[in-house]
Amino acid sequence: MPSVRHISFAPHVASGARLLILGSLPGARSLAARQYYAHPTNQFWRLLGAVTGRPLASLSYDARLAQLAAARIGLWDVIRTAARRTSSDGDIRDAEAHDLSELIQTLPDLCMIAFNGGKAAAIGRRQLATAAGSITLVDLPSSSAAHTIGFEAKLAQWMRLREALSG
Repeated sequence: MPSVRHISFAPHVASGARLLILGSLPGARSLAARQYYAHPTNQFWRLLGAVTGRPLASLSYDARLAQLAAARIGLWDVIRTAARRTSSDGDIRDAEAHDLSELIQTLPDLCMIAFNGGKAAAIGRRQLATAAGSITLVDLPSSSAAHTIGFEAKLAQWMRLREALSG
């Protein structure tokens, strides 16, 4: 299977966001649906639903995004475009990153940035090494079902995101 160049989505971030969750690059199912975390086995909406106490997984996509905005949570990816043969982060090649520092400068209430998976953390932390200032950076286990530590083990780490939402 040849590599195909993929382009990320626009950010879903309201100006009052306190928490920004950054993935790497949407997978094939998400790109086809034009929705973040559209693959049915991805645990993102279940995990974030447990963090926020909102039934995100059972809502329509538009309702999910509205609930994120109401909870002051933003969503984006660290990669703007990259070549990839499969949906695996390990298959990402020739990545061009988004300008994360430009975005966070527009978010005065932002107090935490969480990276969904190791690839997002590696690229995002490199970009934000000096720009994050007093913003807490959190590395999360990937919500992908391919990351097999189990839902409960992931949730225990994802619950840290509540710190950003309690203010």
